[in-house]
Amino acid sequence: MSVVISLELRDISKSFGARDIFSGINAKTGPGCLVVTGRNGSGKSTLLRIIAGLIAPTTGEVVLSLDGQQVPSERRRDVIGMVSPDLALYDELSALENLRFFARVRGICRTDDQLRSSLAQLGLEGREDDRIASYSSGMKQRVKYAFALMHQPPVLLFDEPSTNLDEEGIRAADSIITEHRRQGIVVLATNDQSELRYGDNVLELGGS
Repeated sequence: MSVVISLELRDISKSFGARDIFSGINAKTGPGCLVVTGRNGSGKSTLLRIIAGLIAPTTGEVVLSLDGQQVPSERRRDVIGMVSPDLALYDELSALENLRFFARVRGICRTDDQLRSSLAQLGLEGREDDRIASYSSGMKQRVKYAFALMHQPPVLLFDEPSTNLDEEGIRAADSIITEHRRQGIVVLATNDQSELRYGDNVLELGGS
């Protein structure tokens, strides 16, 4: 990547009805990894969804800039890849067919060879044409990684990145996070103390 990239959270708060999830969240990062941690219910997943532009903060703003130019919120998904439990795969389709479908929905032009390469990077070579229904939970999680990486985004968001991953998947995820944080931005939400090692900065949410 040759772009200059930065991500800033400015006084972010989020409430659902009368319940305050968090408030006064401020953080700034360039290339590297921001780890978001905190007890269950503290809002880690919610904050990642705000960064991704999937939901709006109650107050505050997310400022994502490429080469000094702010990325509009409606274009944020073009530069962000996200691994989240929210992504539902289609069991009746193969891994390749799932990626092909998601690429078409997102308007991403990728050949089958490129999609197969993404799956192979995650240890799924030879299983690309098997139906997702035959996959283990760890293999399904690896397909979600392939989805997040498919458009080669400069920003990667990981919500509990090692959840459901087997040993091979954990090695692949470690390689992806370690490599990407050198030039891009990784935001990682986790309660796993071993994953704090990725963080150039750590943001701890207190919850309510």
